[in-house]
Amino acid sequence: MRRPGVRAAKTGLLVVLPVMAGLLTGCGGSAKNDTFDLSVSSPQVSQAPSLKARQLLIADPTALKALDSENIVVRLSGSEVQYLANSQWSDKLPRMVQSKLVEAFEDTGKLGGVGRPGQGLAIDYQVVTDIRAFEVDTTKNIAYIEISVKLLNDKNGTVRAQEVFRSSARVSGSGNANLVKALDNAFASSSREIVNWTLRSL
Repeated sequence: MRRPGVRAAKTGLLVVLPVMAGLLTGCGGSAKNDTFDLSVSSPQVSQAPSLKARQLLIADPTALKALDSENIVVRLSGSEVQYLANSQWSDKLPRMVQSKLVEAFEDTGKLGGVGRPGQGLAIDYQVVTDIRAFEVDTTKNIAYIEISVKLLNDKNGTVRAQEVFRSSARVSGSGNANLVKALDNAFASSSREIVNWTLRSL
């Protein structure tokens, strides 16, 4: 049976528990979903060197099935994840993360070129990401993001540097828009750190 306020994620760890009142909206049914995007936060990279001779590929991010969709993940306990009702991302989450990272790197003006696979760039390095968490934790009332990043030399396949970026943001207020805003704030923090770390590592 579908619980009010969320749509169950199809994972083997799903346990049906009551939903925290006031945080989630009513059951979706045939209602039109509100659609949300992620914003781009231009990082401050004045101390980073100019890398106009370098071209960077932002590879397609990987993620578990629960995150590889337009659904917005809400964690109700240590092992229970469900989807936020009546709400969705504007595209599959990994594609959104990839697109926003491309924009963030381009906005720095430090690189000779930034692109996605298939755009024909003569690539020097790849930014390889794995989205490990991108969710609102209702037990702590925070949005939490964890992204693993590898900087890969495209010429010889060696990993130049790797790091795991974790960020969180407190949910302020009730309603779906405030949950998504917290996720957006957490992603803005992570994306700034990823861009700065990458430019320093090149």
